[in-house]
Amino acid sequence: MYLPMSDAKIRLYVDAPLGQGQTVPLNRDQAHYLFGVMRQAVGGAVLLFNGRDGEWRAEIAQAGKRGGELACVTQTKPLQMPPDLWLMFAPIKKARTDFIVEKAAEMGAARIVPVMTEFTNAGRIQRDRLQAHAVEAAEQCGGTYVPEVTEAQKLGRMLDGWDPARRILFCDEALAGDAPDLPTEAGPWAILIGPEGGFSDSERKRLRGLDFAHPVALGPRILRADTAAVAAMTLWQRALGDWG
Repeated sequence: MYLPMSDAKIRLYVDAPLGQGQTVPLNRDQAHYLFGVMRQAVGGAVLLFNGRDGEWRAEIAQAGKRGGELACVTQTKPLQMPPDLWLMFAPIKKARTDFIVEKAAEMGAARIVPVMTEFTNAGRIQRDRLQAHAVEAAEQCGGTYVPEVTEAQKLGRMLDGWDPARRILFCDEALAGDAPDLPTEAGPWAILIGPEGGFSDSERKRLRGLDFAHPVALGPRILRADTAAVAAMTLWQRALGDWG
């Protein structure tokens, strides 16, 4: 049983089990946010989620400068799993890569995979920082699931070991101007977004030769990579995901 309404206005991700009567310790950063920034005190209500146990209303049992403790009272949302959809994208400039990760988490990606292509022009990928952006996006949008952000992988090596049961929606900028030819097959999917310079000829040839890869246009204009990620996820979610 869960209660859909809550008087709590603050949502917080915690890496701890949640359940009736469960106590949740706070680390120093969480304590500073709740008690120093948000000015909460003992008895205040907070919404907690951990990506596994849904969302819980908790009350502040202990408050201190370096830590604290919350006590779970009642579940306010069940765990809401996203569709089995991965977003794979070639990293771009830092702020725009952050944007892609945030929007992927908000829009219902189950996994986020940075992919290094021949024309990828980005510095070192800091997975922990991108994972933190996914957590923050889930906190703000009311989600109960946090997608994993994986380590960056080379496209060719990833395709070498690809499970053909997971189809790839390959966003091909060479098709700009064509109407989107959306797939109709249900099941696990992955969206692949290329870098600002597009895919190389060899990458495009290989992808087009794969039975499980479905090339698609994203409208009459060539989109920036971050815009393409949002557009592709919107089209897929509307056709095959949980927006239909």
